[in-house]
Order: sequence, then C-alpha cells, then structure tokens
Amino acid sequence: MSDSVNQNPVDDPLDAGPTPKLDLRSVEKSFGAKRVLNGLDLTVDDHDVVCLIGPSGCGKSTILRCIDLLDPIDAGSILLDGVEIAGPGSRGTGVGANEVRRRIGIVFQSFNLFPHMNVLQNVTLGPRRAHGVSRSEAESRARELLDQFGLGDKEQEYPNKLSGGQNQRAAIVRALMVRPEVLLLDEVTSALDPELVGEVLGVIRDLSDQGLTMVLATHEMGFAREVATRVAFLHEGWVLESAAPAQFFADPVEARTKQFLHRVSQAGRL
Repeated sequence: MSDSVNQNPVDDPLDAGPTPKLDLRSVEKSFGAKRVLNGLDLTVDDHDVVCLIGPSGCGKSTILRCIDLLDPIDAGSILLDGVEIAGPGSRGTGVGANEVRRRIGIVFQSFNLFPHMNVLQNVTLGPRRAHGVSRSEAESRARELLDQFGLGDKEQEYPNKLSGGQNQRAAIVRALMVRPEVLLLDEVTSALDPELVGEVLGVIRDLSDQGLTMVLATHEMGFAREVATRVAFLHEGWVLESAAPAQFFADPVEARTKQFLHRVSQAGRL
C-alpha cells in the first residue's frame, strides 16, 4: 500500500458547500468491549477553533488520536480537505501517515519531551528525522518559533530545568515546526499548576488570532467561551450538541448539556 494519501475525494452529493478542512463521518472506536466513539460526526472548517468538551471518558482524546492516525478507527471515515485519510482498520502506516502528520500537528497533555535532549534538539528532531529537513533549516525555524513564544533564551536548557508552562510551550513549538494546517491540542493545561495555565492559553489565543485551524479537548470553559468558534459537547461517544459559544453557553438545547454546564458552573469553572 502506498505511503501517500489517496487522492480520490469522497463524493457527497448532499454537500454543496465548501469542503471542510476536517470531516469525521460516523466514526466508531472501541477498546476491547468499551465503545468510546459511537457513530460520531464532526466537521471543522478552515480557521475554525473547535473546543471539545464533556465529562472525562467521553472520547475527546480518542477523537484527536484518531484524526492524527495514532489510533485506528473501527468504522466510518475521516477526511482531510475532502480526501479520506482514515477508514476501518487503518493504523496510520499505509494511508499516508507521514504526509498527514506534515499537515496535522498534535500536542498532548503530558509534554513528551525527551529528557536527555535540550529544547532545540527536542523541537528539531521530528523535522530532521521524519521529514528530511536539514539541521540548519530546522534550527533556523526553531529559533524563530522559540523567540515568538518567549523561549528564545531556553534553547540549550533541558526539560527538567523548565517550568511546566515552558515545557508545554516547547511542545507546542515542536508541533508547529512543520507548519501544520491543523493543530490538535489534548488537555494541554491539565498537567499545569493553575498559575501556569494562563501563559499556555495565551499562546493558543495568539495562534487563534493568526487563523490557525485548531481542535482542542479542554476543561477550560472560560477559554472555550472566549476563543472557540464552535463548542461541541460529547455524550456517550458522539456529539450531542454543537454551537457557537454565545449560543452554547447561554441557551443550550439538550437536557444533558444543560446538566453538564450547571455542574461546571456550580464548581466555579464557568
């Protein structure tokens, strides 16, 4: 099987509008006997910032891992610019995984930086090893991004010498090194002390202002209200309700959404 994306777009005669940047259609995913995604549909347009919210275990992280071809899906399809990149049984090794990951970056809640490498080495390793970028080109790009995100003086530091917020910013820089068209962020503030959350959210806010398409799994309701173009609430493995933040938080439709937001508000998180 070829390592390039199948260039035959999936036709949908009912879709007369612009092609979404990402299109998840009836996606199912189980781990053993546990069904995590249950026929999930989700579209993400260019320059969208879609925040996935919902209780723990509702499938937010699984969606991101499936989009980035880290986990195979059991049914349905995932399309990038109208071209199928994932179908049942695909493990991301034969459906253009390298090509897809040049276009889609992902940042995890744990930083996943190599402890034996300094910041510059961490953020340049992927482009050099996986994408054949020269050392000089990779380092030039890295220094540009590190400066942009306030880490210009930290390139020789090792992860254990950085704060949690600095490590997460370095992880975001690493994901941006290949100039992705879509950035996936999986609870990127959950491992941080409360005082460091703001600096990472500020980085994401700046990326949103620059027009980068993003899909975020988050528990930060205030941030979702401020930055998202659309909020999607997950329940029992599918998107129960999706709307612009103003409508979603002020006038949710579904009873389960209202219950979730009420509990979040009672906890002081809204």
